[in-house]
Amino acid sequence: MFVEISYLKQSTVVVLLILSVSAIGCLSATRPILGRISLNESISDGQTLVSGNFVLGFFSPGTSSHRYIGIWYNSDPNGTAVWVANRNNPVQDTSGILKFDNGGNLIVSDGRGRSFIVASGMGVGNVEAAILDSGNFVLRSIANHSNIIWESFASPTNTWLPGMNITVGKLLTSWKSYDDPAMGDYSFGLGVVNASAFIIWWNGREFWNSAHWNGDINSPIPELTSIDIIPVSFRCDNLTCTYTPNPSDRLTKIVLDQTGSLSITQFDSEAKSWVLLWRQPVSCDESKLCGVFGVCNMANIHILPVSLDSDQSPCQCPKGFAKQDKSNTRKGCTRQTPLQCTGDKFIDMPGMRLPDPRQKVAVVEDSGCQSACMKYCSCTAYAHSLSDGCSLFHGNLTNLQDGYNGTGVGTLHLRVAASELESGSSSGHKLLWLASVLPSVAFLIFCLVSFIWIRKWKIKGKEKRHDHPIVMTSDVMKLWESEDTGSHFMMLSFSQIENATDNFSTANKLGEGGFGPVYKGSLPNGQDVAVKRLAANSGQGLPEFKNEILLIAKLQHRNLVGLLGCCIDEDELVLLYEYMPNKSLDFFLFGMGTVERRQMENAADRPSMTEVISMITNENANLPDPKQPGFFSMLLPTEVDIREGTCSLNDLSITGLDGR
Repeated sequence: MFVEISYLKQSTVVVLLILSVSAIGCLSATRPILGRISLNESISDGQTLVSGNFVLGFFSPGTSSHRYIGIWYNSDPNGTAVWVANRNNPVQDTSGILKFDNGGNLIVSDGRGRSFIVASGMGVGNVEAAILDSGNFVLRSIANHSNIIWESFASPTNTWLPGMNITVGKLLTSWKSYDDPAMGDYSFGLGVVNASAFIIWWNGREFWNSAHWNGDINSPIPELTSIDIIPVSFRCDNLTCTYTPNPSDRLTKIVLDQTGSLSITQFDSEAKSWVLLWRQPVSCDESKLCGVFGVCNMANIHILPVSLDSDQSPCQCPKGFAKQDKSNTRKGCTRQTPLQCTGDKFIDMPGMRLPDPRQKVAVVEDSGCQSACMKYCSCTAYAHSLSDGCSLFHGNLTNLQDGYNGTGVGTLHLRVAASELESGSSSGHKLLWLASVLPSVAFLIFCLVSFIWIRKWKIKGKEKRHDHPIVMTSDVMKLWESEDTGSHFMMLSFSQIENATDNFSTANKLGEGGFGPVYKGSLPNGQDVAVKRLAANSGQGLPEFKNEILLIAKLQHRNLVGLLGCCIDEDELVLLYEYMPNKSLDFFLFGMGTVERRQMENAADRPSMTEVISMITNENANLPDPKQPGFFSMLLPTEVDIREGTCSLNDLSITGLDGR
C-alpha cells in the first residue's frame, strides 16, 4: 500500500512538471506580452508585440510568400499593415528575427546570415524598442522614456495615422503592388514651394493637389464638410500637418494606395470592416458619395481627379428623380413626384449593387415580392432572385452603384409614382415614332439634294460647252476665214462622222488625249482623216474647241498636220485632221519593238533649235539634206517585258516604271 501511494505521488509530480513545462512553452510562443523588447530580447517569426489597438510582428501581404516586419490594427481581421520596417528588404522565409545587435541597432536578420538595420541606436547603451498605443514604434531610453532616439512616425510608409506629423520632405510612399510593399510610383506630402497644400506626386510629377490651408480645420479638403459626420480635423502650419479623428475613439487612417489614390477610412467595429469616407481620385466605393437615391457609375470616373459638381460627375439620378444640389452630389436626389402608396409603379435597374439594410421576405415569385413591397408605403424598392430570394428596401436608399462587378449585384426595382412612367411612355412613343420616320425623311432629302446637284452639274456642263444658246457653224467658218488660210474647211454632220468612223468603232481608234479620243475615218471621196471627238468627261468645251481651230489656222505649214474641218451637233464637237499613214514623229523616237535609230555622229552636223524653228515658221524654207548618219540597231522592250520587272534601254542603266 505504501509503495502504491509513493508511486502515485511520483506520478503526480511528473504530471505537474509536464503541465508546467507546457504552460511555459505556450507563454513563450506568444511572448513578449508587453509592447517592448530590450537589448537581450528578440521577436521571432510568429511572435508579436501588442499595445492597445496595434500589433507588431512578421506578416506576408496578399499572396506573397516573403516575410516583413510590420504594424497592423489588432481588430482588423485582414491585418492590413500600416507600417513596414523592411519594405525593400524582405525575408525569404520564416527564419526572420527582430533583435538588437552588439552596437545597439535594431535589426532584422534571417537564417541565411543576412541582416537589415531598422533603426540606429545612435550609440545609446541602455535602449528598448516599444510599440505605443498610437501605433508609433519607437527606440527609446529605458531610463527616460521621453528620450526618443528613433520613431516609425518619422519614417512612414503608405499610411498617415492620427497624431503623426507630416512635414516638408517627409512623404508617404505607395506600395509597389497589393502583394509588394516596396516603394511604388506615388508619394504624398506637403509642397516644397507652398507647404500649405497637400500634393500627390507620380514619379516626381504633381498628380493631384488639395486646397490650401487657411486656418480652418477642413480647408485642405473642403468636400469633407458635405459628409454627415466629418471624419477628420486637420491642424497645420507652414511646415507640418497632423489630424485628429472624429469621433476621437474611432480607428481612422489616411492611405496612399498603389494606384495613387488617397483615401480616408474609418473602422466599423460591428461589421469588422473599413468604411471608405473620402477618396481622391473619386471612387464609387466611397460611402454615400452620391447621397440618397444617387447612382454612382465607375464608367464616368476618369484617371484624373473629377469634381462631383461637374458634367463628368459619376453621380446620376434615376428616372423620376432630380439632384437636390447640383453643386454637392452628396446631398443626393429627390423625387420629382411623391409616391401615392397605391398605384405606384417600379422601374427596373439591372446590374446594381444592392443597398443595405434589407428585409427578407419568404416569397418565391417575383410578382409576390412586388406585391409584398406594395403592402408597405415605406417600401421604396425590392429585389428578387432565385438564389437570394426576395429583399425589400425601405426609406431612402444610399450607396447605389451601377456597373458594380463585386458580390451582391442584382436587378433593383425602384418604386416611383405611376405618372413618371406614363410621361416616360409618352415620350418613349414619340421617340420611337421619330426614330422610325426620321431615316425615311432623311433619305428623301438626300435623294432630292442629289437630284438637284446632278441637274445643276449637267446644266453647268452644257453651259460650259455652249457659251450661247445656239452654236452657229458660220461662226467657226468666219473664225477660220479670218486667218486667210487659203485652204478649204469642211463642215460635216454628225451622221457623216459616224459613217466615216464606222460608228466610232474601237478597231478604228488611234489613241486618246486630253480633248478626247481620236479615230481613223474614211470620207465618201476615199480620203482618210483623223477624227478627234470631244469626250464628255474632258472638262473642255466650246472655248477650247475654238482655240484649237484658231491655233491650227495660225500655224498652217506643209510640215505640220492640217485641220480639214469640224462637226458641231448639239453636245458633239468633232475636229477632222489629216491622217498620217506613216505615224507620228514620236513613234519613231519612242516606238515599240526593234527600230533603227539614226543620229549624227558629229554634234556640229546637227541643226540648232533656232534653225528648226525657222524651218517650221518659214513655209518656203527647204529642209537641208542630213549628213551621213551613224546607224545602230537596238531592241526596245515590249510591254510584256516591262510587266515582268525592271529593264534596260541601253544596257547601261536600269529603268523602273512609276505611275504618275
